[in-house]
Amino acid sequence: MKTMVSLSYDDVLLVPQYSDIRSRKEIDIGTMLGSFRLDLPVISSPMDTVTEALMASHMGLAGGLGVIHRYCSIDRQAKLIRQQKHGTKAAAIGVTGDFHDRARSVVAMGAEILCIDVAHGHHSLMEAAIKQLKDTFGDTVHIMAGNVATLEGFNALAEWGANSIRCNIGGGSICSTRIQTGHGVPGLQTIMDCAKTGMDAAIIADGGIRNSGDAVKALAAGADAVMLGSMLAGTRESCGTEVVHIDGVAHKTYRGMASEEAQQDWRGSASSLEGVSATIPMKGSVDDVLGELDNGIRSGLSYSGARTLAELQARAKFTRQTAAGISESGTHILGLSNVR
Repeated sequence: MKTMVSLSYDDVLLVPQYSDIRSRKEIDIGTMLGSFRLDLPVISSPMDTVTEALMASHMGLAGGLGVIHRYCSIDRQAKLIRQQKHGTKAAAIGVTGDFHDRARSVVAMGAEILCIDVAHGHHSLMEAAIKQLKDTFGDTVHIMAGNVATLEGFNALAEWGANSIRCNIGGGSICSTRIQTGHGVPGLQTIMDCAKTGMDAAIIADGGIRNSGDAVKALAAGADAVMLGSMLAGTRESCGTEVVHIDGVAHKTYRGMASEEAQQDWRGSASSLEGVSATIPMKGSVDDVLGELDNGIRSGLSYSGARTLAELQARAKFTRQTAAGISESGTHILGLSNVR
């Protein structure tokens, strides 16, 4: 039995460094996913309470990417792809059943990126699915695959033909995989490990990112982009129109796709429950959230004296922090009664 110490986002800080950057406008946070450039290295998660056509359009307008979820009929997903008005188009598919028909349908409607969306991507079914899609589409479609938690898993998916890979298992705010199965690797450690690859596939940090600071840490550790769920859920553009009021505050549903509620809705039964469902306060427009992320990531690069993500990754210095350091890092005055 081997054990190792693994790092989560709260375990480290980036060390500030000399900077001659006078304005955030000097900073380019653009990134490449294969042949696709994102001006904002942010991708919205293919969840049925996060990304449909409206969210994907707003992600595209902001320079990011939205992946339209697969938890609906093939016809409905194809319609959602067609309804997306702005950005590079991306659609999620599975690895069994009608996944190949779904892939052909969404590509016919304009999808340029297929996201093979499963909880445990380092699997024989993933290998077979990637190879089948490559046989059908060749290099005309970008294959995003995942999720994986190890360098071994990342390299395997890259060897099978994935162009970008979602990295993290069990770290999402509504995911209970680690509790239910005992498996997973802390999110930042996953990125650090996968960044050691020699394979030509983009790294997507997916899960556990709660703020722009976590996003900067993931990008500094080697991620090419971050995928977000909870940070974008609850916005006007997130999926679902049902709004409930709790103590006078408007809320929307946000749920893991392995939660009982989600499984019952999209396949009529529930098996392994590795997610939960919750209601979260509404946040207004996703445009505001993305604007804050853009500013926060740019500021993060400036603290390391980096004008590009490549410079950030080359210059980044991490330092461990104790539990007292984690407490100090937060806005700890908020525990006082005289805060306004």
